[in-house]
Amino acid sequence: MAKRTEGAPARRGARQDYPEDRFDRIPHSGRVGAHRMTARPRYTWQFLIAGLLGFAVLTGIGVLAVHAAGNAGKLPVTGQSPSSSATAATPDAKLDPDATIAILNGTTTEHLSSAVGTIITDQKWGSVLFWGSASESDVEISAVFYSDPEDAAAAAGLAKELGGLSTYTTTDYADYAADLVVLLGADYRGPGLDEAAAMTAEADAAPDASGTTESDEAVEIDPATGWEIDPVTGFPIDPATGLATDPAAPTS
Repeated sequence: MAKRTEGAPARRGARQDYPEDRFDRIPHSGRVGAHRMTARPRYTWQFLIAGLLGFAVLTGIGVLAVHAAGNAGKLPVTGQSPSSSATAATPDAKLDPDATIAILNGTTTEHLSSAVGTIITDQKWGSVLFWGSASESDVEISAVFYSDPEDAAAAAGLAKELGGLSTYTTTDYADYAADLVVLLGADYRGPGLDEAAAMTAEADAAPDASGTTESDEAVEIDPATGWEIDPVTGFPIDPATGLATDPAAPTS
C-alpha cells in the first residue's frame, strides 16, 4: 500500500479542519431563508395637509392684524350714522318760482330746450331767462347745476320735476347769470319730449321762406312776462300779436 509522502497535496474531497469561530455557535431556530424588514408606510400627504392648514390659519391671523391696525387711530362718530349724514347733506327738494333758470339742449333732439322751458314757465317752477343749444350735442347725462349753496333746495326741486335729475354745484355756467342751469342730455326722460317732437313735426310741415326749418335756437326770455325777447328791439314779443312791446309804454 502506497504511503502519503510529506508535502504531497491532499486528496480531493477530503474534509478540511478549520479553527472554530463565532458562526459555529449560532443558536438554531425554525426560521429558514432570508428575512427582510417590512417597509414603514409614508405619511407625506398628512404633512402636506398640515402645512396647508397652517398656512391658512397664519394668513387669516395676518389679515385680521392688518385690519385692526388700519382701524387704529380712527375716532367713532357719535350720534350720527352713515345714513343720517348722507340725508343731512341732501337738501329738501323745494321749488322756487323766483329762481332764474337757463336751459341748454345737449342732444340732437330739436326744440327740446324750448319745450322744457315752456313747461317750466307754465308750471311756475321758476323764471326762465334763456334756452338754447349747448356747446356740444353729445351730452350723456342730464343735470341741474347751481353755484350758490342757498339754491340747493330749488335745484333739487326742479330736478325732481324734470324726471329726477342729478344736481351739482359748479361755477362753469356763471356767464348765464342764472340761479339754475338745466343741461339736457341723452338720458333725459322728463317732460317736454312729446312737445319737442310735436314742434319738430310742425316745423317740418311748414318750412319758412328760406326753405329751412327752425331748430333749437337760443332765445332770451323776459322774466317779468315770460315772453321771448326781440333780439332787435330788446322788448318782449306779445304772443297774441307777435309784436315787440315796450312794457313801460302806456297802453291805450
